[in-house]
Amino acid sequence: MTKAYQGYLIDLDGTMYQGNEPIPYASDFIQTLHHKQIPYVFVTNNSSKTQEDVAAKLRKLDIPAEPSQIVTTSLATASYIKANHGLSRCYVIGEEGLHKALREEGHIITETEDCDVVVIGIDRNITYEKLAKASIAVRNGATFISTNGDKSIPNERGLLPGNGSLTAVISICTGVDPVFIGKPEAVIMEEALEVLGLSKEKALMVGDNYATDIQAGIQAGIDTLMVFTGVTPFSDYKQLAVAPTHYVHNLKEWMEKL
Repeated sequence: MTKAYQGYLIDLDGTMYQGNEPIPYASDFIQTLHHKQIPYVFVTNNSSKTQEDVAAKLRKLDIPAEPSQIVTTSLATASYIKANHGLSRCYVIGEEGLHKALREEGHIITETEDCDVVVIGIDRNITYEKLAKASIAVRNGATFISTNGDKSIPNERGLLPGNGSLTAVISICTGVDPVFIGKPEAVIMEEALEVLGLSKEKALMVGDNYATDIQAGIQAGIDTLMVFTGVTPFSDYKQLAVAPTHYVHNLKEWMEKL
């Protein structure tokens, strides 16, 4: 008999949607959780959007979501910097979601390499000059933090360069490895559990990417449910070093167990 989980941590890209296209049965799955009053939060390595933006996108796809149910790497990054370095002057490569989270936490965003912390998140307007400033700051001793290490991100066009690929440019230039915040790291999972209001033993992590979503659950001691609707194909399953707790080909299969 399948364990009855009291709450769900759910990935977005590749699990709920790809780009602007909904994943089959994603809406039905969340509607079922909502109807059964089973708490859930969405955990995403995408730092570009605000909580409000993400919730609005999900609702357009007929997926019930409130901003308070969205845990982004931007929020976890802003919290991590404050907890470990205090309020800081940050040189930021990233989009509105990251800038907003840092500002609301009380950090100062500077446009120069004279900073305490270099923060990089996905930036679809990346330039050589942004990378140059970040590299100079890191060489001068600024703490180097990356929202996530995803080498690629799923999109309706296919797999596109992710923040890990952008981060690698600075790492290779400076010889300095960043602190990563997003999945599979523990930082974002601890924040998500706090928002969910449950201990790790009572929650289930749902995702499509073995290297990020499933490894995040494994490393945090949370049971995992792998869906083969995004990055990791089912053909890889038998070669996985540590198998997920559960797997389904799509979320309709899991709905039948709720």
